[in-house]
Amino acid sequence: SAPCPQWPYCRKRCSYCNFNKYVVPAVDEVAVRACLVREARTLLRLSQVQSVTSVFFGGGTPSLASPCTIAAVLEAVAGAAHLPAGAEVTLEANPSSAGTPRLAGFRAAGVNRLSIGVQSLDDAELRLLGREHTAAEAWGAVEAARRLFPGRTSIDLLFGLPGQSQGAWAQGLETALELCDNHVSLYQLTLERGTALAAQVWRGALPTPPQDLLANMYQTARAMLVAAGFRHYEVSNFARKGALSTHNLSYWRAEQYIGVGPGAHGRFVPWGEGGCSREARVQTLEPDAWMREVQSQGHGTRRRVALSPLEQLEEVLALGLRTDEGITHEHWGHFSPHLSLEAVFGVPGEAKDLQQQGWLVLDGGGLRCTWEGLALLDSLLPELLCQLQRR
Repeated sequence: SAPCPQWPYCRKRCSYCNFNKYVVPAVDEVAVRACLVREARTLLRLSQVQSVTSVFFGGGTPSLASPCTIAAVLEAVAGAAHLPAGAEVTLEANPSSAGTPRLAGFRAAGVNRLSIGVQSLDDAELRLLGREHTAAEAWGAVEAARRLFPGRTSIDLLFGLPGQSQGAWAQGLETALELCDNHVSLYQLTLERGTALAAQVWRGALPTPPQDLLANMYQTARAMLVAAGFRHYEVSNFARKGALSTHNLSYWRAEQYIGVGPGAHGRFVPWGEGGCSREARVQTLEPDAWMREVQSQGHGTRRRVALSPLEQLEEVLALGLRTDEGITHEHWGHFSPHLSLEAVFGVPGEAKDLQQQGWLVLDGGGLRCTWEGLALLDSLLPELLCQLQRR
């Protein structure tokens, strides 16, 4: 199982972000820390998790939390379940809050992997995105991180910015490859309702990137990263020298994860509440309301939905096909003991058609996308879900 503590605060709101985040004049860190610790304990005990495979501190901007908050949450996790010495503990960091002393503090607290929100190494692009840091600061932060977390520093990059050309993207990626360690996550910028950037595009103040350009940018990036020795192990993620993210993989394999903190999402079986089916859980969004709930009842779960066997299989399919290994027969059998992959997708229907078109493979290894199919996953999934629902 993988606990995912969320730090909901940021210093400013980026122009493209619609995550549950809060920009406040002052954070009562002692109170937030106590609540994160209490909720982590409560939920781990409810889930009766025996052993933790990874911990992922997300946000907001968790690098704004102090190292002693990170240490306290890790102690709570280790107190409520077995946290093996080598378990992956990742912290998301912004370049503007990732100076060497601070990162060293996180390492001392128990963090052993860093995911840095670089987004771009071009100052004009960073301004467009409303980021706090400059390209030079990002460069410095990644270099500091690599000294402290060698082989375990990941960078995030965005493509498909309004007005960005194919050439500018390839050039930016070339630069990033000189800087980056052994893990890169690439995300296509999505224009989310309610964000400043979306408003500018919809008003016509900024151009919308055409769909074929976005597809080309993605294909260019994949080719460049693979040429640089990276394995494209998931739609958005690339690793070399075996530096795959354990946490990411457990998520795509539909293992249990426990969301802790305001607005956090989780998927687990709450034995402690007499449950026996996997639930989708969401914690209360607003930090002050969440804290009141944690103080009064030990956790701030706002919504609990028991997932039906079909819904669980839909998740296994949608998440598993994002990876280069796809869904093995054994993994599918774990969630679907009575209907094999072969029985669902080996019969005439959508999956057969997709195999004939060269986008999907079903063989002794399991069900997975081809190299071409991975780029089209969003359009393949609805057809496969239809076929699954008919069984």
